[in-house]
Amino acid sequence: MKYFKLIFSLFAISLMLSSCQEDDLTLDTIVVPSNLNITANISDDGSGLVDFTATADDAITYEYNFSDGTSAVAAGGTYTKRFTRVGLNTYLVTVVAYGKGGVSSSKSIEVAVQSDFDDPETKQFLTGGSSKTWYIASAVPGHLGVGQNTNDEGPIVDGGGFFAGAAGFGPDCFYDDTMTFSLGANDQLTYDYSSAGATFVNWTYTTEFGGAGQENNDECLEVPEPGTVTATLAPATSGIPEDQSTQTVIDLSGDAFVAYYIGTSQYEVLEITENSMYLRAIPGNDDFLAWYLILTTSPDGTIGDGGGEPDFESQFTNEIWSDEFEGDALDTDNWNYEIGNGTNGWGNNEAQYYTDSEDNVRVEDGNLVITARREAESGFDFTSARITTKDKFEFTYGRVEVRAKLPEGGGTWPAIWMLGAEWPEEAWPGVGEMDIMEWVGNQPDRVSSALHLPGNSGGNAIVGDVTGITDASTEFHIYEVEWTAEKITFLMDGVPHLEFDNDESTPFQSDFYLLLNIAMGGTLGGTIADDFQESSMEIDYVKVYQ
Repeated sequence: MKYFKLIFSLFAISLMLSSCQEDDLTLDTIVVPSNLNITANISDDGSGLVDFTATADDAITYEYNFSDGTSAVAAGGTYTKRFTRVGLNTYLVTVVAYGKGGVSSSKSIEVAVQSDFDDPETKQFLTGGSSKTWYIASAVPGHLGVGQNTNDEGPIVDGGGFFAGAAGFGPDCFYDDTMTFSLGANDQLTYDYSSAGATFVNWTYTTEFGGAGQENNDECLEVPEPGTVTATLAPATSGIPEDQSTQTVIDLSGDAFVAYYIGTSQYEVLEITENSMYLRAIPGNDDFLAWYLILTTSPDGTIGDGGGEPDFESQFTNEIWSDEFEGDALDTDNWNYEIGNGTNGWGNNEAQYYTDSEDNVRVEDGNLVITARREAESGFDFTSARITTKDKFEFTYGRVEVRAKLPEGGGTWPAIWMLGAEWPEEAWPGVGEMDIMEWVGNQPDRVSSALHLPGNSGGNAIVGDVTGITDASTEFHIYEVEWTAEKITFLMDGVPHLEFDNDESTPFQSDFYLLLNIAMGGTLGGTIADDFQESSMEIDYVKVYQ
């Protein structure tokens, strides 16, 4: 019996070895893809389009990785890529060919591609020149809508009548999302999406993320966030007329999306301003439909006055003067430098000495940059700059619009303002003063405007403000004054915050000129932070309309 058991055990071991050997033989079918070849058909029309074809023996699928930070999977090996960096640029393209069992081989080529498409205005509005966070405009009717994509007359851009969500109709998981666009080196756009835990998912996609898939029942579900991905701007191909679209599409890499998941990463920008954006997208599974999203830069979901577009309409539309700072130095045909500390710190106990040094005032990358610095000069501990249009551009009545990003740091006191042209021959405040924008680093959540005139000057000025500001130093905003013989209105991003009934008894019936500066400390700037070293105000443009 013991002998029989031994024979049986040996037989069992033999079977096991035989089985293992047969399994090992299956490894012969896992072959690393070979003879990988890549061809690229590069367009010569300035579109930036390149048609790639990859082939390899024993390959199942292919992955393309591009040096602009994007990637794509192409099961059949063919893929069309649009490169968007303006001009003639060389890109590295790496293709990974995958075989059975995940084994792979790779190969790289370089392509030189000409792209002529650019939309700097959309890029600027989208990022504020650096980084800008967007939210669903929950307080605005129609912030989520869907309609027919096309009819016999072409694309529909009004929602098509299927659905337009009322203000606040959606769940919290829709409204707590943040969408941040940033502008980096070489004008490279990036996009970062945060769902705060859950994403609002269209019902046709809910089963992909563990949902019920119940018809017309959108759900809040955990959808993997793509992290920070590359965003590119491309020309729209929808055929929507130019008066209804910017003709620009935002293309997000890495399967990224904007707030409401509909299986697409491409969004046509119908309209974009400093604080609002209207997007149109075709879902990934149904090109009969077109979805619409309205975004805002306000965390509370409002646009302008809290219920749609700002309702202020300017009566001045004819641009009569501007400086967009497109050169490499300050245009002294437009501006004067004011040097020194004035009398008693320009009447405010200010701590800086104004210079005309490029360290304090320069034109760079399309912006005027005024910098306050901790630097000893002429008996003062700080330097800065103050420029004016006195005797070079003066006017009566109109609208002034200045797009600016403010400095930061305790003690900084930037200002965009206007002074009666008769100063200093006539005394202040008799000449009048209009402060379009004042901000202090010790109160970074508040932007104010003010009027100084006899009976209302200094600490008794007529003041209006905007509070709850979180990004005055990180994003550009538009600061304005609308000035008529009857009324003066101050605005930020198109929303009024101070109105004054003007009449012939005030100084505001004659010529004024413009001033831009950063003061340090003084009666309004307050205590200067011990660790302050330097900070800048950047101004994109100054425009005057009548």
